[in-house]
Amino acid sequence: MSARGRETTDMSDSDGTGSGLDGAVVAVAGAGGPAGRATLLRLAEAGATVVGADADAARLAEAVDATRSAHDGAVVIGDTVDLLDPAAARAWADKAEKEHGRIDGLVHLVGGWRGSASFTDTDPADWFLLEKLLVRTVQNTSLAFHDALLRSDRGRFVLVSAAGATRPTAGNAAYAAAKAAAEAWTQALADAFRREGGEEGPRAAAAILVVKALVHDAMRAERPNAKFAGFTDVKDLAEAIVEVWDLPARQVNGNRLWLTPEP
Repeated sequence: MSARGRETTDMSDSDGTGSGLDGAVVAVAGAGGPAGRATLLRLAEAGATVVGADADAARLAEAVDATRSAHDGAVVIGDTVDLLDPAAARAWADKAEKEHGRIDGLVHLVGGWRGSASFTDTDPADWFLLEKLLVRTVQNTSLAFHDALLRSDRGRFVLVSAAGATRPTAGNAAYAAAKAAAEAWTQALADAFRREGGEEGPRAAAAILVVKALVHDAMRAERPNAKFAGFTDVKDLAEAIVEVWDLPARQVNGNRLWLTPEP
């Protein structure tokens, strides 16, 4: 993982909380999209039991089936969940922990994008939509899974964010503002983990992976001449997500880990 602009830590300095994913149970919010599919597969390959959630039942079922077909022995479950409903998010977290005995991570991949030609062309309706998709789902899932992540000896909350949250452009005001809000919420979760860890440091961690944008094989097929400069392939994103468990909690907690050049 490239964490540009940050001091790196020797892996031998591990505090034991970054013990890998073998035998872990990881929840994935927004599991039905291209990034979700890549993440389900990579987590399963790393030895985790994966519990995916998506609001689209058909898309989620396809992602789960694809993971099982691609990796023999993969333990992956799909739950159709409306993550805009706090009670539904909490019920999902409780069900996953009860059925599997533990929760070692939550990867937040719920996405969405709306933009405009200029700042003054921004439609306020874009904000109302993106606030739901990019902020409220982060709030509901982090609150629902907080206690379970603390009960784990390797709990991780992973948010995928965008470089635009750092340097917004005129036509992306609503999107950048929503991503910035999601990052702020995740930083607050990281501070909670830090405080709850006391002098020994955080046992759980909340990390932010920053991309410019994501690309996958279908996008390349649709636009064979496009360069997608600075974009992160969903497979590389999935690999970076897995690597979060290989690092000590204190190294990743509250940090923005850049997968694209820092602006």
